[in-house]
Amino acid sequence: MPSKPHYWDTATGHLQSRDKTLASIIAKYPEVKLRLKKDAFTTLARAIAGQQISVKAADTIWSRVVTAAGGSTIKIRPEKIIALKAKELRGCGLSERKAEYVQNLAARIVAKEISGARLAKLEDTEVKKTLVALHGIGPWTADMYMMFNLWRPDILPLGDVGLIRAIELHYFNGKKVPLQKIRKAAEPWPPYATVATWYLWRSLDPIPVEY
Repeated sequence: MPSKPHYWDTATGHLQSRDKTLASIIAKYPEVKLRLKKDAFTTLARAIAGQQISVKAADTIWSRVVTAAGGSTIKIRPEKIIALKAKELRGCGLSERKAEYVQNLAARIVAKEISGARLAKLEDTEVKKTLVALHGIGPWTADMYMMFNLWRPDILPLGDVGLIRAIELHYFNGKKVPLQKIRKAAEPWPPYATVATWYLWRSLDPIPVEY
């Protein structure tokens, strides 16, 4: 497995040449890169666990799920999640709905209705369309999957609170601005919005998140 996406160095050069603000952020974190890839189920389940809560809280909850399922942070077998009782998942800190979503996802993976190999062959728009059709998976979770599992280079997760906060901080002096202005600030980033997002996250929290 490669230590980083093949496009990473090209992307940082592109972003540094087109966006002075990003250039200064990238320079502060020369060793930080998107590295870890997990299997489809683990990435999606971890993202579901992290919906609408802080990264720290999500990490704590997920570590409990990993322990309960006898897996690892790299891979949890969906069969193990199916075998757990809903109350056991709730005991890990998952809400009732998230426990339901994760077990539903596990069942769909085991039934081969969803396949990481098949998702990898789809274009970004089709990946998102396929994933958001699943119970409990929205656009944000689909974006996290494309970034962290498929390593797609041009994902801009505008539903991510941390990204919006970082853009407002660095480009608008911390003021809340409408989405139109957020999109305008991001115009120099394609085709490497994933990498821009990664470094903006790091500007708020140097410790990389993992999905």
